[in-house]
Amino acid sequence: SVNVRAALGSDWLRLGGLKAFSDGSLGSTTALFFDPYHDAPSTRGLPADEMFPEGAMLQRVRGTDRAGLQVMIHAIGDRANDTLLAIYEQVARVQGERDRRFRIEHAQHLRLEDIKRFGRDRVIASMQPYHCIDDGRWAEKRIGPERAKGTYAFRTLLDTGATLAFGTDWSVAPLNPLFGIYAAATRRTLDGKNPRGWIPEQKITVEEAVRAYTFGSAFAEFAEDVKGTITPGKLADLVILDQDIFKINPVEIEKARVTMTIVDGRVVYELKAN
Repeated sequence: SVNVRAALGSDWLRLGGLKAFSDGSLGSTTALFFDPYHDAPSTRGLPADEMFPEGAMLQRVRGTDRAGLQVMIHAIGDRANDTLLAIYEQVARVQGERDRRFRIEHAQHLRLEDIKRFGRDRVIASMQPYHCIDDGRWAEKRIGPERAKGTYAFRTLLDTGATLAFGTDWSVAPLNPLFGIYAAATRRTLDGKNPRGWIPEQKITVEEAVRAYTFGSAFAEFAEDVKGTITPGKLADLVILDQDIFKINPVEIEKARVTMTIVDGRVVYELKAN
């Protein structure tokens, strides 16, 4: 094993934390829920191996935190998220106050009473909004409409003080972040059956979605001082689009095209005129 006790690397590639899994996925009925699946009532999902034996995940989180590394753990089902929040709370209480920025990767299905714990405990919700418009075609058949109310709860998470950090989850989902911004702002499912949005009360604004993809993601990796906003002195990593996504109808955002990409102040891509 490698005795890593602090973040290391460069602006291009950096090891800053450890990733683990607390459950599986909704599609495979392995995401861990409190109640049985609607379409597979014999199961409530499966916890990841790291959750066995009892206390193993807690000990791993404690050890990683003691080493000064950030912890980021995959959790899809409501029980997996609840259990992980409890572990984070216990570690923070026992090991003392510091800026640790615990993350939950996906934070996909949450009980309404657990949503407020993200803001209260300063746990970052690292989410991938494209999944919302994909899963929204069939998720209610799997978990029912009542549980679905806490699915991809972007609006309520923000309103209760949570930090959102958006990503794409490529290669499971498309790499283009414009699709994710479109998904977060419209929640229009891919089958066209939810033109006003699936669980529309959880839509957020385009500005909020862009912030989650930029500043939120930088904050989630302790990098907000060097990137995440277009500010003098920060890394000049940005794109130029052919449309102003803050002014057009959000339903048109997925059609926007990148005309230029700038990395570290250098133009690395430019759309050629026809």
